[in-house]
Amino acid sequence: MGQRVIQVDAFTRTPYRGNPAAVCVLDSAADEVWMQNVAREMNLSETAFLFPEQNGYRLRWFGPNEEVDLCGHATLASAHVLWEDRMEPPDREITFFTRSGILSARKQDDWIMLNFPSEPASELPIPPALAEAFGVELRYFGENRVDCIVEVESEEALCSLKPDFGKLQKFSARGFMVTSRSSSPEYDYISRFFAPGRGVNEDPATGSSHCCLGPFWQQRLHKNEFMAYQASLRGGVAKIRVLEDRVNIGGQAVTVLKGELLY
Repeated sequence: MGQRVIQVDAFTRTPYRGNPAAVCVLDSAADEVWMQNVAREMNLSETAFLFPEQNGYRLRWFGPNEEVDLCGHATLASAHVLWEDRMEPPDREITFFTRSGILSARKQDDWIMLNFPSEPASELPIPPALAEAFGVELRYFGENRVDCIVEVESEEALCSLKPDFGKLQKFSARGFMVTSRSSSPEYDYISRFFAPGRGVNEDPATGSSHCCLGPFWQQRLHKNEFMAYQASLRGGVAKIRVLEDRVNIGGQAVTVLKGELLY
């Protein structure tokens, strides 16, 4: 019998929305070359591989080209699979051991709440080449250890962005979070995420971005809890709570495919 693989749409409760991730629950550690080949075959932004370790699970995320240090939507998808397939009781908090330390997931009604590290950005002068790449006026520019964050004037400006991906690829950051306040009372802030250097021009719903976006909007809106929308073509919804040095990232998920790897 081959290895089961499950595809989950994360940060949505509607099939074919949010961000798709593949999940492989293993019995034990797998060969890295095999995991990378599977991720390349699945051709999604991330494929999650996890196996039992101590009182939780060792979790690793692979994109089509490389292993990544932190991924929100594939962690959400992994927790969803463990509960949906009854590998874990619904009242148990799940612990994940990862390259970014210990992460956890717990159920809250029909939401899954992830506990991730806070990754605030440091403000820097706005590079003229970056403003040129986005083609709009930038109100703020900052960096954390992996990504850049950019604020634009309005939701309208954000939604109409058509970045020059060739120019963005010249920057060394993993990705670019572009954000603004929401014009809808349903959400506090909105965002889009571009990572052309990793082969993902625009990511549909980026959980890890809220490790930076949450603290950013905490300083500006002077509160700790937010509803956030990622304004990609597929769209993604997240419920955010900023703690002292952690960020709770809530999302919903739906399984869309179950299959079997034969090799």
